[in-house]
Amino acid sequence: MSKRASKWLQKAGSSGVQVLDEADRLLNEDFEKAIDKILEAIPCERKTYLFSATMTKKVRKLQRACLRNPVKIEASSKYSTVDTLKQQYLLVPSMHKECYLIYILTEMSTSTSMVFTRTCDSTSLLSLMLRNLGLRAIPISGQMSQAKRLGALNKFKAGECNILVCTDVASRGLDIPNVDLVINYDIPSNSKDYIHRVGRTARAGRSGVAISIVSQYEFEWYLQIENLIGKKLPLFPAQEEEVLLLLERVSEARRISIMLPSMKHGYSRNVAVRVPGTFGIFGYGKDTASVRLGWKSTSDLNKLKKNYAPSRGRARRTQAREDQAEGAASAMERKSKNMVGRIREEVEEMRVRKKLRDM
Repeated sequence: MSKRASKWLQKAGSSGVQVLDEADRLLNEDFEKAIDKILEAIPCERKTYLFSATMTKKVRKLQRACLRNPVKIEASSKYSTVDTLKQQYLLVPSMHKECYLIYILTEMSTSTSMVFTRTCDSTSLLSLMLRNLGLRAIPISGQMSQAKRLGALNKFKAGECNILVCTDVASRGLDIPNVDLVINYDIPSNSKDYIHRVGRTARAGRSGVAISIVSQYEFEWYLQIENLIGKKLPLFPAQEEEVLLLLERVSEARRISIMLPSMKHGYSRNVAVRVPGTFGIFGYGKDTASVRLGWKSTSDLNKLKKNYAPSRGRARRTQAREDQAEGAASAMERKSKNMVGRIREEVEEMRVRKKLRDM
C-alpha cells in the first residue's frame, strides 16, 4: 500500500466508522489481504456497517463471531426483485444462442442494454461480433485495466455505445440510471448473482426488462433462480423462423470476429532457438534481436543473427498483414452500418407473409 493511501486511510479511520458495501463479496478470500491492510490502519474502536442485497451465511457467521451487539436491518426476508422489473426467459439450443441474442437486440435497438456473459473472452468476442453486425457494443471485464474499464463505462453512460457486454464485474457497484434492458446471455451458476445482474435496471422506481437466454446445459441453473425469487417467469415471444433468418449473417460476423485478432498479430510471437555448441538461447521478437543468456563465442552469435534475425522482407509482410486486418475491419464496419435496419426489414417482411398465409 502506498504512503498516500495509508495517510488517507488514517485520516478516514479517525472518524471511527467502517462501511463495507457488497459485504458478501468483499469478505471473500480474494479481498482478504486488502481488507486486512485497511483494518490495520483504522482504530479498533469503530462502528462497522455491512451492506449487501444478498446476505450469505459467511456474513451471518461474522455477525455472531466478530461484531459486538450487532443490529440487523432487513428490508425483506427473501430474495426478490422489484415490481417494476419485467422478467422473461428463452429456452434455446446452444448452437443458436447468438442468433437469439441478435434478435432481441435488434427488436429493442433503441434500448440501452447490458449483456452478461460468464468469461472475459466471451465479452471480447461478442462485442466484436455485435459491432460487425452494426450494433454499438463495448466490452468490460476483469482482464481490462481500471483505466480501460472506466473509459468503456463512460462511453456507455454518454450514449456513444448503447450495449455493454460485461462479466459479473459490472453486476455490482454500478449505478447507471438509464439501463432499459439486461440480457443474461450466460446463466450464472450462483443464483444470487442473478439478483445483482437484473438489479442494474429498474432502479429508483423506473421500469426495466430482464431476459435470460437459457440453453439445454443451463436449465438446472435457471430452475434454481426461479426457486430463489419464488416465481415462474413468462416466455419471451420469439418466432424460430424469424430468428434463423439471422443465422448466415451471425455466422459470418462470428468468423470475422475470431479471424481479425489472429490476422493482426500473426507474426508478433517471440521465437527462441538453441545452436549446437552454445550454452545460451537467442530470441527475437517482431523487429529486433536480443541475447537472453551468455554465448560460447562471438562467431556463434553473429552466425545466429545472420540466419535467424527477421529480415526487412518479413517486417514488410507483417505490416502488410496488419494493414489487411485493419482494412477488413473497416470494410466490415462500412458494410454493417445499415445491417440492423436490413435485418428488421427482413423480419417484418416475413411477418407480413405469414399473416397473408394465415388469412
